[in-house]
Amino acid sequence: MTLGELSEKLGLAYSGDAQRRINGLATLSAAGPDQLAFLAQRKYLGQLAATRAGAVIVPPDLADQCPVDYLVADDPYLCFARVSGLFDRAPVPAAGIHPAATVAADAQVDPEAAIGPNAVIESGAVIGPGAIIGANVYIGQNSRVGAGTRVHPNAVLYHDVRVGEQCTIHSQAVLGGDGFGFAPGPGGWEKIHQLGGVTLGDRVEVGACTTIDRGAIEDTVVEDGAIIDNLVQIAHNCRIGKNTAIAGCTGLAGSTIIGSNCTLAGGVGVVGHVEICDNVHVTGMTMVTKSITEPGSYSSGTPMSTTRDWKRSAVRFAQLDAIQRRLVAVEARLEKPQDGSQES
Repeated sequence: MTLGELSEKLGLAYSGDAQRRINGLATLSAAGPDQLAFLAQRKYLGQLAATRAGAVIVPPDLADQCPVDYLVADDPYLCFARVSGLFDRAPVPAAGIHPAATVAADAQVDPEAAIGPNAVIESGAVIGPGAIIGANVYIGQNSRVGAGTRVHPNAVLYHDVRVGEQCTIHSQAVLGGDGFGFAPGPGGWEKIHQLGGVTLGDRVEVGACTTIDRGAIEDTVVEDGAIIDNLVQIAHNCRIGKNTAIAGCTGLAGSTIIGSNCTLAGGVGVVGHVEICDNVHVTGMTMVTKSITEPGSYSSGTPMSTTRDWKRSAVRFAQLDAIQRRLVAVEARLEKPQDGSQES
């Protein structure tokens, strides 16, 4: 595309040669004369001054410092995200059912959907228009995949899983596996059969190797616009609010409820049966052990230090209880009358 075409598609003002060809995207430091870069933070002004990019997406207040052609955007990072869709080269298979796929006679596959080789579509399943079901994907009985949703190769949707429109399910994700429900009995653990399903709203993204367990009685639910990274565990009966983002290696125990517009950074752990309100940010490696009722940022754990210093701190952690008891005793003595009198 030309710079002028990009300006028109994105609704942005530009400065420079309208006919300049843009063939791809790159960082400020690596971009060449036919590539588009972006500047979102002032700390990269040095890279902007030296860039060889054909054009740069810049905020209005930094446009006069751009040495090359540019597009002006109030939010360059968001604009970059939108531009990336224009240059996405991911292959899109043609509509139709591959001869090596297995589709049950009573499954409903829209003619505009694409079903890849060795995919299995079980009885009662419904595949919407424009959906893409990759190679070796399994879609269980009575599951539904909405219009425009893409399920990448080797993902598994058990029975009674409902995925909305324009979702992305990456490879090796498993939706609808049994929740971890067992009751102790005289002969050992007895399985609680998981009778619910999984429901995903529209525009949900599920990363590779992520698991979302089916509910024990009601569905596990992920609402519209939520994004879930790779290697995330979402246990049975959880509910994830709209536009919440969950980063890799996070684990949610059963019946966790997370509000809308939350962010859980990498490696967060959440115990079961707690609630997190809307607009909460939980920093990396935090262990959430109780409900969060006020918006804001929450953290736990200790920051990195040298092993030598960490070991010293670990010893002091173990001494905190004794130190606290000694402090209480000292404060009690200090609070006694100073004239030598004693309480009766």
